[in-house]
Amino acid sequence: MSQSNFSRPGAIDLSALRRPAGAPAGAPGPGAGAPSGGAAGSYVLNVSEATFQSDVIERSLQVPVVVEFWSPRAQGAAELGEVLTKLSTDFAGKFLLARIDIDANPQLAQAVGVQSVPLVIAVLRGQVVPLFQGALGEAEARQYLDQLMTVAVANGVSGRAEPVGPAAAEAPVEEEDAPNPRYAKAEDAVGAGDLDGAIAAYEELIKETPNDAEAKSGLARVQLVKRTQEAPADIRTRAADNPADVEAQMLVADVDLMGGHIEDAFARLIKTIQTTAGDERNVVRLHLLELFDVVGAEDERVGKARRRLMAALF
Repeated sequence: MSQSNFSRPGAIDLSALRRPAGAPAGAPGPGAGAPSGGAAGSYVLNVSEATFQSDVIERSLQVPVVVEFWSPRAQGAAELGEVLTKLSTDFAGKFLLARIDIDANPQLAQAVGVQSVPLVIAVLRGQVVPLFQGALGEAEARQYLDQLMTVAVANGVSGRAEPVGPAAAEAPVEEEDAPNPRYAKAEDAVGAGDLDGAIAAYEELIKETPNDAEAKSGLARVQLVKRTQEAPADIRTRAADNPADVEAQMLVADVDLMGGHIEDAFARLIKTIQTTAGDERNVVRLHLLELFDVVGAEDERVGKARRRLMAALF
């Protein structure tokens, strides 16, 4: 089955948001493609109601579009804008950042159901993937974006965007901040949708350096995508009908994680651990640890789940 993140209840279809009558495709909104919030990047667009269709929905068919709803009046909005702008440069076209000032574009905010800002969502193939609300630091925001890249690849959205405007002058990048060519082969394979090639590349890296945490995390993400793409359509029914079916429980947890339901995925596996023993329990435990690698040790949900895992085991 081709795993889709958009079939879950509550997904918002944005395809009905068309350009206002008479507005030409790509008509620039205020400040579109220009520096915003004091920060700018090659992959940042300021989006208006007139350009939402072309700049967000249409672009989302080829590349993930991260949409930041903000207001100059909102606490933390300016800081978050700078964080996301920097990350859009770091990801180098793996996503576009669309910034929407809700004060200037109230109809867009109303259509998406924005209640408070800053609010960050992603759009893939014209539909919403919720990300987070509130101002986050760079490390936390990067975790959400890493998860988005995994979901995008699983849904066949693996293009790389061309720059949409000139980059702001930046200080020279220090050597430690440059992309590590060690992972280029695996990352290129992921971008091309070659999951088997990416798995092989990551496994080779781990063979060379067994404690390479980044390679382990990358391998876990790609294996997760592959498993969910191959999941049978009736997997949830199978898991519900037979709680003792360890393979089904693990695969449903994978699907939940891909859909952004991280806590549900962890809770399912911990419950399965509590009801199994011996080799089966260990298989589920190792699978849960692999999902921890996917989400990232810094995520507070991983910390909570680790404590629950310890309680379940002992």
